[in-house]
Amino acid sequence: MKLLRIFLVSIAFLVGGLSGSSGHAWAPSKDPKPSKAELKKKLTKIQYEVTQEDSTEPPFKNEYDKLYDEGIYVDIVSGEPLFSSTDKYDSGTGWPSFSKPIANEYVVEKKDRKLFVTRTEVRSKHGDSHLGHVFDDGPKPTGLRYCMNSASMKFIPRAKLKEMGYEEFEKLFARSPSSEVSVKKDAALLQKEPGTFSVAVFAGGCFWCMEPPFDKLGGVISTTSGYSGGTTENPTYDSINRGGTGHLEVLEVKYDPAKVTYRELVEVFFRNIDPYDSKGQFCDKGESYKPAVFYADDAQKKIYETVKADLISKGTLKAPIAVEERMLKKFFAAEDYHQDYYTKNPVKYKYYRFSCGRDQRLKEIWGAPKS
Repeated sequence: MKLLRIFLVSIAFLVGGLSGSSGHAWAPSKDPKPSKAELKKKLTKIQYEVTQEDSTEPPFKNEYDKLYDEGIYVDIVSGEPLFSSTDKYDSGTGWPSFSKPIANEYVVEKKDRKLFVTRTEVRSKHGDSHLGHVFDDGPKPTGLRYCMNSASMKFIPRAKLKEMGYEEFEKLFARSPSSEVSVKKDAALLQKEPGTFSVAVFAGGCFWCMEPPFDKLGGVISTTSGYSGGTTENPTYDSINRGGTGHLEVLEVKYDPAKVTYRELVEVFFRNIDPYDSKGQFCDKGESYKPAVFYADDAQKKIYETVKADLISKGTLKAPIAVEERMLKKFFAAEDYHQDYYTKNPVKYKYYRFSCGRDQRLKEIWGAPKS
């Protein structure tokens, strides 16, 4: 009976918060941590080696490196909550990376001198599992990169948080990255309150590359990468890449019309696209990369058409122009890891932009950029 009790206690610890009942907050198990023998039975080889022997899984070829679904990541051994998808980003290292833990109370940091250099190891507080290391080269505002092993974690999808006993973390997703933003068709209603903002939406291929020119423009309040133009609800990056959704990669620009005009935004848009390419933009081809302007009302439509006509009449551009004109209906914000990509991953962004030939082609069309 004693052996049976030890076995059952070990199992209880192992599944911990992973099988919590609906509606209850996660709490650490009061039972002792299972023995190494029990853990070897319950964990895969790589899970055991990483969590119990401080090993490191291969980069890129692991479960969560490219997973960006909404949810949280918990300790594979104890079930304690560790990280949230809201803080996950693509560091380009091949391991899941986060800018911060879900709560400092669940992780422990220790000095690690095993590789002849001093690093900061990250372990789970209750399960004492080796998770990975933290570095000081992450994105703002924390400036940290928690480089974790997929094998040390289990992903709990947002839809199952309550069912699995993590209901308290649903608040992290109150503002869903895929939440719909409705746009008024009437220009008079587009201006919500005096001194707030108006909205413009443009499609210029990869939305990563469309953010910088608008971000540095005076009067622009914010830019948000996203999707629009299709028929499916709540599109994701993966779904539009597979095709068939009708959505394009777009950039939503919120701006103060007292400081910058819609005409100026259209001019910036034109000078950052290839207006002759109807199949995509630069190295990116396909339905989701086509250039388009999404007008919120007739006023925006007329302004766009005027700018286009002026560019043609001056000989700056030649007809036909491949930019589609569409009425804006719905805008869906893209996943968090796409937002401000050029600031979060500057090296990878610059490499992509150069490899895609974007600046080279823009120079052919528009000449050297003004300093």
